[in-house]
Amino acid sequence: MKKIIAITGCPTGIAHTYMAQEALEEAAKELNVKIKVETNGASGVENELNRQDIEEADGVIIAADVDVNLDRFNGKPVLEASVQNGIHKPKELINKIINGEVSIRKGKRSRTNSNVEINNTGQQSFGRQIYKHLMNGVSKMLPFVVGGGVLIAISFLWGIHSANPDHEQYNAFAAMLNQLGGTAFGLMVPILAGYISFSIANKAGLAAGFVGGVIARDTGAGYLGGILIGFFAGYLMYWVKNLFSGFSKQLEGLKSIFLMPLIGILVSGSVMYLLGEPVSAANELLKLQLESIQQANPLILGIVIGSMSAFDMGGPVNKAAYITGTMLLGEGNYTFMAGVSAACITPPILTALATTMFKNQFTEEERANGLVNYILGSTHITEGAIPFAAKNPLVVIPILMIGSSISATLTYMLNIEVPAPHGGFLILPLVSKPILWVGTILVGSFVGAVLYGLYRKSFKKIE
Repeated sequence: MKKIIAITGCPTGIAHTYMAQEALEEAAKELNVKIKVETNGASGVENELNRQDIEEADGVIIAADVDVNLDRFNGKPVLEASVQNGIHKPKELINKIINGEVSIRKGKRSRTNSNVEINNTGQQSFGRQIYKHLMNGVSKMLPFVVGGGVLIAISFLWGIHSANPDHEQYNAFAAMLNQLGGTAFGLMVPILAGYISFSIANKAGLAAGFVGGVIARDTGAGYLGGILIGFFAGYLMYWVKNLFSGFSKQLEGLKSIFLMPLIGILVSGSVMYLLGEPVSAANELLKLQLESIQQANPLILGIVIGSMSAFDMGGPVNKAAYITGTMLLGEGNYTFMAGVSAACITPPILTALATTMFKNQFTEEERANGLVNYILGSTHITEGAIPFAAKNPLVVIPILMIGSSISATLTYMLNIEVPAPHGGFLILPLVSKPILWVGTILVGSFVGAVLYGLYRKSFKKIE
């Protein structure tokens, strides 16, 4: 029996990671292949592959949108794919390993440190590499976004001015929560830049990326500046590391502890200082444009945000909308994030309602998944709708986009504010108009559920 090992991972480390694991395991069972899947989730690495697993494996599947440790697999056939392909095309990935259609991963042991440095970029397109580096930064940043944002939002329960000691609303505990949340929020851009750089250049990129990210934050360059300097610092240090690869082992300390951090911080920091003002101006222009659209064309904005949020449900398009909302949240714009959150909550609620309202059109397993989606949707986990969309994406995804667009548009029209970046209905006490916000989500979900149910019913059979 063939034995395959795999690694799955998505930027948030929640649903996609484990859905890919389950899909690969089920496909392997059908194909009579033994498989062990390591997951890189939000809580860290689980079911970790050991030396024996790797030695016995006939091939390796990497279904991940974040950087994972691949230096273990030199000499093995390694197939790299997106986590979405792990979910939707598991048999295709496994068959490529079985049929010997995957090239052997090659690498060399670096003189820079004891880690194995991989020189195998031919397996991925440049665009795919850029996306993975960006998602590595985003995945590391998200805990700071969510934790910090929710703490700041909770501090507002004592009043919007509860952290101001000169105001009558001041509360010491609320002020502490606000300060803790603000500290976490303040680390977002440095974390984003640092881990983009780390993804490209490993440890050599950390110092340059973090320092560049701090300068991006302090100069007002924000997320855009953090992304730019993260990539610059990463590729700079990747180049410097290769330039110094000929150094003798006796000079290892001089190189890795002194020269490389000095060059990285000096060059990246200087570049970010020069770029800070123009990037800050670009950020401000983008912010003003988005806010003007929000005020003048809530319908257009709602359709765009709703469609983006439901298009890939946790994927890169969804993340683009979410990160934009987070960026504006940090600037004090709570209305934009309200629409993003509503659009993200709608797909799982929509599918849950459809399985309840049209239960005869769904299998028992789908109805069980629908019940779970009431919980997932209520806690802002969009990925719960993926199993339903996967069965007929060309029909179901547009229906989900319609439902999310309705929810987002109504949220913008009613000028609802949500000061926290995550949490779903758990943060209702923090929402400016909680009942109306839930209502907008239910309206979009109900319309989409009817469309989805009628679509299923029209075929007179269960897909």
